[in-house]
Amino acid sequence: MGADEPEVRTAAGVVRGTRAAAGPAVFRGIPFARPPVGALRFGAPRPVPGWDGVRKAVAYGPPPPQSSAFGMDALSSGDATGTGDWLTLNVWTPEPGPGAGLPVMVWVHGGAYTIGMSGLPEYDGGRLAREGGVVVVTLNYRVGIEGFALIEGAPANRGLLDQVAALEWVRDNIRAFGGDPDRVTVVGQSAGGGSVAALLAMPLARGLFRRAVAQSMQGTFFSAELAADVAGAFAAELGLRPTVDDLGTVDPRRLPAAADAVGAKMERFAERWGVLAHTSIPFAPVVDGEVLPVAPWEALASGAARDIDLVVGHTRDEYRLFTALDGTLGEVTAAQATEALRVFAPGTGTGTGRGKGSGDGEAYRDAFPDAGPEELYERVHADWLFRMPSVHLAEAQIAGGGRAHLYELTWGAPGMGGGLGACHGLDVPLVFGNLSGGLPAILFGQTPPAEAEGLSARIRAAWTGFVAGEGPGWPAYDVERRLVQLFDVTSTVAAYPEEASRGLWRGHVFGALPLEG
Repeated sequence: MGADEPEVRTAAGVVRGTRAAAGPAVFRGIPFARPPVGALRFGAPRPVPGWDGVRKAVAYGPPPPQSSAFGMDALSSGDATGTGDWLTLNVWTPEPGPGAGLPVMVWVHGGAYTIGMSGLPEYDGGRLAREGGVVVVTLNYRVGIEGFALIEGAPANRGLLDQVAALEWVRDNIRAFGGDPDRVTVVGQSAGGGSVAALLAMPLARGLFRRAVAQSMQGTFFSAELAADVAGAFAAELGLRPTVDDLGTVDPRRLPAAADAVGAKMERFAERWGVLAHTSIPFAPVVDGEVLPVAPWEALASGAARDIDLVVGHTRDEYRLFTALDGTLGEVTAAQATEALRVFAPGTGTGTGRGKGSGDGEAYRDAFPDAGPEELYERVHADWLFRMPSVHLAEAQIAGGGRAHLYELTWGAPGMGGGLGACHGLDVPLVFGNLSGGLPAILFGQTPPAEAEGLSARIRAAWTGFVAGEGPGWPAYDVERRLVQLFDVTSTVAAYPEEASRGLWRGHVFGALPLEG
């Protein structure tokens, strides 16, 4: 075939992609595991059988069933026939063919373990591959009940097992696409960042990547007892038991509605689910003692990832996106702030705030004496869910003898009149360099400003430099100086700017959320 239809031989067979003039070659929708349906429903991913001839790799594979949040269920209608061919990945490469030895960046999307797919336009890896000289891989993994509910008769953390299977595919095949299997970096944001943290702690993932980047990691992990109770609530919505035999009778496309129904009434479970019941987060990786033996912070502190270089960080205004989406932006009351502090602030002296009144709201007010209700509300939510889990992950890595680089994105998005600030998710289009259309248009406006382009170029250079083994371009974090990279119009290296929050959470031990009753 011609240069515009490059072909690569994988272990399973030949795939044919596309290549535009002066652009990287791209191969979309390559299966890395069998469809997890029928007899394989709720099972660990299984290897793909080989094929004869040439398989076209020109379209993204169908995403797994999605929650209705943000209309994602409609986007997942591409699997209308119910084939279950969800476990596919995509490769962008500047130099297809063996011998190039390029570094590899594997992207794990976010979406609260409930939604997400690799085919979203903001995850297009073309610019990163073309300008950064790296091979970019994006992937689908099972989300929601299919991927993360703790079901009797099924392995835990099937979504994480999917990610491991994709990394194994990279190990076995990426050389044929111009990549170096010994220079793989796994990168993820939000639930993808939480997934990266989990992969760092998983014995099954050892040796599959050399470096890791956790962006705004979602800090929720469930104990097996809590996960089993939540799964029971999902099954009860359908009049079933949380078992493979029962749930396996339900069309996969029907399950997200049951999870959405439970997510809409989480507070009813406050006595059993504690702080989790005050969120809309019904899924998270499960510390089951086998697939994920311990929570990431404990694993890293014990040295489990000391040989893996780590970049971890967050945005300045993580929770602003959620107040904008739920209509509370600019409308947070004093009562709402007080309740958020009660539920999410770490408990006095113990750091165990679990939603039963142990939160030390006065400590937050003392630390931020000029903060109004909205700032306090956003701060405590952001600290509990994203910011402090990220900082503690870096500190655990250092405690375990490893190396970590910490950053904060402080540049405020100009979209929506600038009201979003440096919100959750702003880092994603900046990392990929995709600043137009869709979500990026909301963040940057219809015409991205020059400063966004300049900031994106600096962030892309930092990420691709790290992936290539050259470091991200700023000093490693340590517990004495606490130097971090602040990404802004003028980026600087400075002492960690959220020191007041860090001090409030110093005694908190992040781990698996327990079943309370």
